[in-house]
Amino acid sequence: MSENPQYRKIIHVDMDAFYASVEQLDNPDLRGKPVAVGGSEKRGVVSAASYEARKFGVKSAMSGLLAKQKCPQLIFVRPRYDRYKEISTKIREIFYDYTDLVEPLSLDEAYLDVTENKKGNPSASMIAQEIRDRIWDELELRASAGISVNKFLAKVASDINKPNGQKTISPEEVIPFLEELSVNKFYGVGKVTAAKMHNLGIFTGMDLKKKTLEELVKLFGKSGNFYYNIVRGIHHSKVKPNRIRKSIAAERTFFENISSEIFMLEKLDKIAEELERRMIKSKTKGKTITLKIKYSDFTQQTRSKTITEFIQKKDDFMPIVKELLYQDTLKNSVRLLGISFGNLDTEKKEPVWVQLKFDF
Repeated sequence: MSENPQYRKIIHVDMDAFYASVEQLDNPDLRGKPVAVGGSEKRGVVSAASYEARKFGVKSAMSGLLAKQKCPQLIFVRPRYDRYKEISTKIREIFYDYTDLVEPLSLDEAYLDVTENKKGNPSASMIAQEIRDRIWDELELRASAGISVNKFLAKVASDINKPNGQKTISPEEVIPFLEELSVNKFYGVGKVTAAKMHNLGIFTGMDLKKKTLEELVKLFGKSGNFYYNIVRGIHHSKVKPNRIRKSIAAERTFFENISSEIFMLEKLDKIAEELERRMIKSKTKGKTITLKIKYSDFTQQTRSKTITEFIQKKDDFMPIVKELLYQDTLKNSVRLLGISFGNLDTEKKEPVWVQLKFDF
């Protein structure tokens, strides 16, 4: 950070095991027990796991079969997205009592810019605590929060004292915090990149900071510029109240694996109908159509095609989906199919964000 740092007050609120916690809220018999939302002990993938289940190593994106092996007493619950959305809306209403600068990332997390807020409270940490208290008092759900000078740091901080906790990284703490932070915990650094960094002797922010911008760009491409900046506490991305949607998708996991392309086309036709409904509802069109295929061995493949016109109707994009299906030989039986639209007509250039200086 510079001698005269310019910063904002950003809060990242992340609900604790949101889907599973809602299920435990609505069904007292599930409280205190290991719960997995989604999947089953034979099929599907876990969408969310309660903290009781996480103690056994159960986590999201894990197959239901493996989750059951790790936790034999695991209780599977079908997801109820309408209910999660209903509660998410109530949570956001609480956010809006403090600021209109709210950027939802999903149903269970959001960024808030409280640099200037409706309560006139100069302490972002106190606002975060008050929001978490209200979520518990009004909805009986727990949330964690991270508070700092930018979105990147707030996101990292929210994970430090989970569940039901919060962490503030003040301006003077930013650089020491980042230098000591393991690269595994840098938001935006995945497992593959972390492994590559480890092979290069980069284990902490301090190690990362020793690399020049030229070295990082050479090693990591465009991401190198991002890494160079964030380890120095530089991240100017603003909280976007009207977050631009990057893609719209629909997919389905099957009870039995499918090996016939004819049967796959039948399933894709139904998925396409759902995707068309979502596109029309969101008043969105797209140019890039992607077919997602997950095989019985859980390996995944995507095939995409970009066209010149924006489309949204099934009759227009289903022939492209069919073309993508037959584009290459399927290597195994299939357990999941999905179709998504990218390159949407909602995407546009981001405005330049100028930070202002306030007392933290």
